[in-house]
Amino acid sequence: MAISSAAWLLFSSFLFLSHAVLQLQASHHLYKDIKASSSPPAFQPYRTSYHFQPPKNWINDPNGPMIYKGVYHLLYQYNPKGAVWGNIVWAHSTSTDLVNWTPHVPAIYPSQPSDINGCWSGSTTILPSGEPIILYTGVNPQNQQVQNLATPKNLSDPYLTEWVKSAKNPLMAPTIANQINASSFRDPTTAWLGPDRIWRVLIGSKRNRRGLAILYRSKDFVHWTKSQHPLHSATDTGMWECPDFFPVRINANIGVDTSVIGPHVKHVLKLSLDDTKHDYYTIGTYNLNKDIYVPDKGQVDSDSGLRYDYGKFYASKTFFDSAKNRRILWGWINESSSVEDDIKKGWSGVMAIPRSIWLDKSGKQLVQWPIRELERLRENQVNLPNQVLKGGLALEVSGVTSAQADVEISFSTIELQNAEKLDPSWTNPQALCSKKGASVKGRLGPFGLLALASKGLQERTAVFFRIFKGQDKYVVLMCSDQSRSSLNNGNDKTTYGAFLDVNPSSEELSLRSLIDHSIVESFGGEGKACITARVYPTLAIQNEAHLHVFNNGTENVQITRFSAWSMKKAIIT
Repeated sequence: MAISSAAWLLFSSFLFLSHAVLQLQASHHLYKDIKASSSPPAFQPYRTSYHFQPPKNWINDPNGPMIYKGVYHLLYQYNPKGAVWGNIVWAHSTSTDLVNWTPHVPAIYPSQPSDINGCWSGSTTILPSGEPIILYTGVNPQNQQVQNLATPKNLSDPYLTEWVKSAKNPLMAPTIANQINASSFRDPTTAWLGPDRIWRVLIGSKRNRRGLAILYRSKDFVHWTKSQHPLHSATDTGMWECPDFFPVRINANIGVDTSVIGPHVKHVLKLSLDDTKHDYYTIGTYNLNKDIYVPDKGQVDSDSGLRYDYGKFYASKTFFDSAKNRRILWGWINESSSVEDDIKKGWSGVMAIPRSIWLDKSGKQLVQWPIRELERLRENQVNLPNQVLKGGLALEVSGVTSAQADVEISFSTIELQNAEKLDPSWTNPQALCSKKGASVKGRLGPFGLLALASKGLQERTAVFFRIFKGQDKYVVLMCSDQSRSSLNNGNDKTTYGAFLDVNPSSEELSLRSLIDHSIVESFGGEGKACITARVYPTLAIQNEAHLHVFNNGTENVQITRFSAWSMKKAIIT
């Protein structure tokens, strides 16, 4: 039956208005749910003061961080109904400094058939016109994972408080023809625009145990075609969640836009492994003509290789900060407490401090450092003089708020020739840190910090170094030992570790730890290795927390620099 143009226009207008009404109704019910969710208890010793977290409920992946009209946006996975995963929407907060944050209404929530069973992770892309676009994973009524698009309703609004989903959703979907696993097809990356004016985007997937970065191409950002081959894949890695693919400058610590390609950049492919909940990355070369990524020789294509963070850190996402020419890394720090404890405290999940990220001068790894804006929260600086820290001593630092602090320390070693010999079988740094924790006396180490320590040291989180004599060089081990972090044995108190690419015969060993009530986020070797710990002391809380510099080795070490600051509370509403 034919329909006149006027009738079709009227019918289309009706459909649009009906959809808008449904979205408004969904938003109304969503806010009723948020307000109705129970309030957290008044006493909250584990809530952070300068890490991002909403007042209550569950959070996970940072979805689409970006800067728009001078305003930073953090979009993230959020459960408005409770402190466990479920009912996921895209929560939305904005900031002018990446430290203090203001919440807005959720940007995306289930309202279309293509996302009615879930609005999962995705990314933002800034078009050449300056317009931001969101690509995200939705779960349809058949519980298939499909990819959707949303755009801002009002581009003149720097806070982007309203988003409109495309009527063409889903844009990418599993079919029998494209042989995509419908339950393992998620988390689109930021798209990049090639010199051929074709957009490309990656979707995480797997085929059996092979992880896949599925590549799609589009000329208009709406109609997407799957490539015949993935950009990259690796055996026995399982599902690749939250892929991230971006260029980094060679011999420069400034960031570049995601679409930059050429001889002056390398490319980074980061993958979040669903099996192990670890983020790992490789550095390599992107061949635009063949649309393949090849890791450099020596790069390890699994989480036994390079990781952003060797502790609690997952589902990370970067964005290019065009205002300051830097690439910023966000990551999710999940809990180490029990689900029952999470429900009691009324919340679960925290974001790591945003980190600037760039290619190390060696070209073999990335370097990360907390954004400089964080230093505005520093106050009441405490310095220690350069001094020898004798073996077996622990020096308490007074004058700093030890539960909420920023600490920087550097060490030099005097008697390197006395270092313990490295057993060739000690190839796993986490296992080695577990074997040789802070209480195990060594020669050159353990030496470092005791954070969130109780008065009698029954509780403490130790972040430290050990130096070993390898076959042809000295080897530095960095550890974060949570084994005595709490008297509550219901927590996960795994010890974490990483080998640090620093030569102690010519370089000092530097450590920076951000201590924030239940987080100890540490950066070794000026950001060459990072380890984040979640801890829940029962004694070392608030004013009862103490900070020590310690040396449990037999050899003396030199403290060449020590500064600590109490940290003011960030404004996060």
